[in-house]
Amino acid sequence: MMRRFLPRSLAARTAVFLSLALMLVQGAGLTIHALDRVDVQRLGVSREITARAFGIWRTMLLAPPDRREAMLFDIEMPDGLAADIAEYPAVRPGMPRAPLSLVRLFQLDLIASSPPRFRPREALVAAAPRPGTLVVAMRLPDGPWLNMWLTLPPPRPWHSETFLIAFALMTGAALALILWAVRRLTRPVSALARAADRLGRDVNAPPLPEDGPSEVATAARAFNTMAERIRRFVGDRTQMLAAIGHDLRTPITRLRLRAEFLDDDEQRRKMLSDLDEMEAMVNATLAFARDDSATEPSVALDLAALCRTVLDEAADARPELPPEAIAYEGPDRQRIRGRPIALKRALANLVNNALNYGGNAWVTMEQPANGLLTLRVEDSGQGIPEESLEAVFQPFRRLETSRNRETGGTGLGLPIARNILRAHGGDVVLRNRAEGGLSAVATLPV
Repeated sequence: MMRRFLPRSLAARTAVFLSLALMLVQGAGLTIHALDRVDVQRLGVSREITARAFGIWRTMLLAPPDRREAMLFDIEMPDGLAADIAEYPAVRPGMPRAPLSLVRLFQLDLIASSPPRFRPREALVAAAPRPGTLVVAMRLPDGPWLNMWLTLPPPRPWHSETFLIAFALMTGAALALILWAVRRLTRPVSALARAADRLGRDVNAPPLPEDGPSEVATAARAFNTMAERIRRFVGDRTQMLAAIGHDLRTPITRLRLRAEFLDDDEQRRKMLSDLDEMEAMVNATLAFARDDSATEPSVALDLAALCRTVLDEAADARPELPPEAIAYEGPDRQRIRGRPIALKRALANLVNNALNYGGNAWVTMEQPANGLLTLRVEDSGQGIPEESLEAVFQPFRRLETSRNRETGGTGLGLPIARNILRAHGGDVVLRNRAEGGLSAVATLPV
């Protein structure tokens, strides 16, 4: 469940986790601050209420008896303090005992330690039914009782005009710092991913800079070493295959010369035909394994013009086909970066495959979407069984089992086309058309 709500990128996930950690730390810090603020508020309020209560007691003690009630009515009481004068104390028998914490908080022990002239004849303290309230009854010298109710107001730990502004500024600054740090720390990972993608398209891509923190420099150095080994492996394989191709052509040439001296014309024709087929198969196999297009530089090219060129060459090679059998539909110009010779070879393989097995080839180029360009090569042949749509991309895999190159070929056209398109960051798949025939759907990045 958690993975469904997490962002996909490493930078975003790191920012989310750091932000959550920041929120937890801020919550804990604000809670500690609030608790400390509550204690300070309670102490300050209790001192204020206690001072006002003692002031009222002294005022009533020094005031004439007939003026006490009027003077008490004129005194402005703070929040949490109420008082009256009565003949009887407000503390009744059976009232709960005052909590010692409240007695200390209101410093009622100062009553007993006050000077004798301000000391009450009798003082009673009890807890009121309301939580956090004390009832204090002090008897005046002439007999009446001064009853006071001391209540702690509810704490307001977040009561501050600048608190929300300070909190927002602090949170915004922390989030900005987190985003900056995350982007800076994950930048080498993105650079490594881009370098790996470039290496997959071009084995001669430039190396990564080996600077930055030690871990980043070590990873870049390891990547550059791997890329150099791949280049060396590709170079060694290319050189080996070139030597094999040269060595194979020599005995084929000798056999061709010997076949020319055969007296039987029919046998000579068959042998030369077999040698031609063998030479074509060797050339196709070496071209597939060597992949000459890997060393071709990537340049800006017009894919629409390249498609029209491939179709024009296919039409020239098959003059017997009607004009509508080979057609192009799409934009007049479409700029991409790629290897022109390799892409032309891939498109030619797809078009020739459609012509060989469907009798026609319709190329359709769609508008780019989500950074990908879609190219369809369709025919009106018999199609391919669904279970074989992927199997035909295996080297030397042919649904037509004869060795006739005019029908079955060597079984390398589609694998070569897929290798080239994947080397450009795209792909190709086969799909049967609903109206009959086959559709080769190729994609390329724009």
